Amino acid sequence: MHVPDGFLDAPTSVATGVVAAAAVGVALVKARKELDDRTAPMAGLVAAFVFAVQMLNFPVGAGTSGHLMGGALAAVLVGPWTGLLCLSVVFIVQCLLFADGGITALGTNITLMGITTVAVGWLVFKGLQLVMPKRLSLTAIQAGIGAFVSVPVASLLFVLLYAAGGTADIPLDTLATAMVGVHVLIGIGEGIITFLAVGAILAVRPDLVYGARPILARRELEIRSTATKTTGASA
Repeated sequence: MHVPDGFLDAPTSVATGVVAAAAVGVALVKARKELDDRTAPMAGLVAAFVFAVQMLNFPVGAGTSGHLMGGALAAVLVGPWTGLLCLSVVFIVQCLLFADGGITALGTNITLMGITTVAVGWLVFKGLQLVMPKRLSLTAIQAGIGAFVSVPVASLLFVLLYAAGGTADIPLDTLATAMVGVHVLIGIGEGIITFLAVGAILAVRPDLVYGARPILARRELEIRSTATKTTGASA
């Protein structure tokens, strides 16, 4: 979904650039509450992982390929604000060193693949945590669903941006059908990769998964409460 230079007009590109700059600025402040001795090292690993996996494309059909966006994965592993910073760094490096996405479209790409996927993936993940049983085993599934939903939502936002300031001669209905259809399939791959990645970390170090910390804290509270009652009964 990397948008090239010139695909959107100047006002639209400037507007998304302002949104991206504002979001990154807020993230720089908010991420301080998420970063600790566990999250800080993970942030570097997440950025490196997303960068590496985005270089690998998987076939979708009709000559189209897709790649991991990583917004939901980053949000669940290191928190939404830190996750946005990780993805922003990835997109800047890709743009400046690999010409993947245009320089004038950098704000657009951060808005679409960074802000949108992180926000949607995290909100869906937290919503599922609220309504589903508080079990650690469900965290990877919730993250995978959040990742799946975030991809077609980002494609819909791209269609809206194109409707507002697209410069290519492509019918809007054709673009919308193609973008959503393809990105639903890409979302399935995104969900599977996110599920496997989060599940693998949960299996060995669940404390490193930011999104799992409320469940771990709840479990520790229940264990301490049980231990206190047992001690009181023995006395």
